[in-house]
Amino acid sequence: MKNNEEKETKKKKKKRAGQKEPENRYHKEHGLWSNVKYIFSNMARMERRLPWLILLAAVSTVAMRYLWNFIAKFVLDMVTREAPVEDLIRMMVFVFMTQCASTILKSYTDSQIWWRYIAARLKMMVEKNYKVMTMKFEYLEDTDVMDCYQKAGNAVGNNSEGVEGMMHQIEYSVTTLFVVIFGLAIMGTMNVWIMLGMIALAFANFFIKNRTNRYTKKTIWDPLATWWRKRNYMENVTTDFKTAKDIRAFGLKDRLVGKMRELNKTRIEAERKNQLLWWYTGQAGNVLWFLSQCALYAWLVYAVIKKGMTIGNFTLYLGSAATFFSQIISLFDGLVAMLARSREVDDWRSFLEIDDGAEEGLQAVPKYDRYEFTFENVSFRYPKAEKYALKNMNITLRAGERLAVVGLNGAGKSTFIKLLLRLYEPTEGRILLNGVDIRTYKRSEYYKVFSPVFQDVNIFAYPFAENVSMDTKEATDRGKAEKSLRDAGLSEKLDSLPKGIDTELLKIIFDGGVDLSGGEKQKLALARALYKDAPVVVLDEPTAALDALAEAKLYQDFDKLIGGKTAVYISHRLSSTGFCNAVAMFKDGEMVEYGTHESLLAAGGAYAEMFHVQAQYYVEGGEEDGEERKEA
Repeated sequence: MKNNEEKETKKKKKKRAGQKEPENRYHKEHGLWSNVKYIFSNMARMERRLPWLILLAAVSTVAMRYLWNFIAKFVLDMVTREAPVEDLIRMMVFVFMTQCASTILKSYTDSQIWWRYIAARLKMMVEKNYKVMTMKFEYLEDTDVMDCYQKAGNAVGNNSEGVEGMMHQIEYSVTTLFVVIFGLAIMGTMNVWIMLGMIALAFANFFIKNRTNRYTKKTIWDPLATWWRKRNYMENVTTDFKTAKDIRAFGLKDRLVGKMRELNKTRIEAERKNQLLWWYTGQAGNVLWFLSQCALYAWLVYAVIKKGMTIGNFTLYLGSAATFFSQIISLFDGLVAMLARSREVDDWRSFLEIDDGAEEGLQAVPKYDRYEFTFENVSFRYPKAEKYALKNMNITLRAGERLAVVGLNGAGKSTFIKLLLRLYEPTEGRILLNGVDIRTYKRSEYYKVFSPVFQDVNIFAYPFAENVSMDTKEATDRGKAEKSLRDAGLSEKLDSLPKGIDTELLKIIFDGGVDLSGGEKQKLALARALYKDAPVVVLDEPTAALDALAEAKLYQDFDKLIGGKTAVYISHRLSSTGFCNAVAMFKDGEMVEYGTHESLLAAGGAYAEMFHVQAQYYVEGGEEDGEERKEA
């Protein structure tokens, strides 16, 4: 306790002293060029026509930007030397045709490019969702990973930032580069020093903006990843149907609104600092622009008076110089934006690269006739936790055995199951399947060994049958799904539904969707386990809402259905221990007793004490409870 207080004190002192907290350990920086290649390759992979459309957009933009500068020069030159009207008409026809062609081409490319960027970003969003569903389960409780996930979500969350923002910037930079190169050819014939001066001023503007952008991302926007997670949580809590009853019944609206207002202060303060910094940056840019215009006009006036520059060339250089400087500024601004987008693409790639390639070289689980699991000196500690949730576990789950895992809440039972299912990897020790370390197998293949039934039963917005098979409509065995539902005790429910196993569940997507009661959800979870028909069945307190007698009956009925499969029954009550081959008693993260129900009772230890406390309770209230159930 004292150590924790000292750590908190040190952390507060660091904050007061302006010291930085450790950066996210999963964040990686790939560099601008690497990110440009990465995004461009994704664009080309997802929308093959995009590179060619960007090139056409660049060509048409160059024609449109400089065309009228040349027109002004030629018209003034022709008027000055009194050229024939026919020449003027021919030139205007050529200009009209060029302008029309450029406008049509630009309009076409714009109409084709924008929606392709969105399509590519949406496909990348699917990749993000796939990643979060296939990464190690333990990462979902790691705040650093969740911050990475939040920033990756921000990187694909809108049209102007992150990955799509980078796509727009690639197009913008290619187009602007074409315009600048053409402008260099014109400005090189005017005055090299003026051209170099404009480039220098534009670079100074770029340097200031890039420093501001890098500073604001690191000190303002990156720290807001945690804010976004909190904000999303509050948004979900206040709008979720599951919490609506509690909010109304306990009058939580004022408390929740107060928390949201308090949370919003952090965002508002960040926006205020950001806007102030960019205001200063904008003023610096205005000063640099003013200096460039003064230099340009001074030289052009000097060239007309002292060097005899024609009015046509004066007009051409004035217009071209303005276009050139604005485009060189735009090119550097684009580079600033590109660097900003690159840092956001770093966020995106950092998340996708977590645990990337972790299953390379791993093998599928062989088809065994028997599955035996052995825990060898297994200990586990949750990320950033100081205390072990499970300590020095040594146990063997034999093929065909019924193992009851019992203990009070927080004893380590669910942690034991998460390790067995390989949702977590041991901090120390190893778990063997038929003598082979389970870490040598692909997780996706290892999961196929188990039919788990968890305490929290989740229903998906699919038809009944697909909620049982957990597969597509085409891959679902309808007969097997219906049999599994009826065996799990849902015959009466199925018969009451006009569409039977084709009935849509939940009203989230389908207006006519059906919701299930708590007991029906538990039976649906049992039906899933029966349908999957895996060699090992695990029931992790799915009947916690039932009384002990109802729980015992359900366990015994289900036990008959699974036949000779290996089964693990987890409960903080002892209703499942009578028909099991072995009982493991957990307490404070350790297995304190192991044996049969009878041997543990005879030993008179923690298991016997717990059994007698529960038995006494049900004996005292047994008759009364029984009468109440009859009356009901």
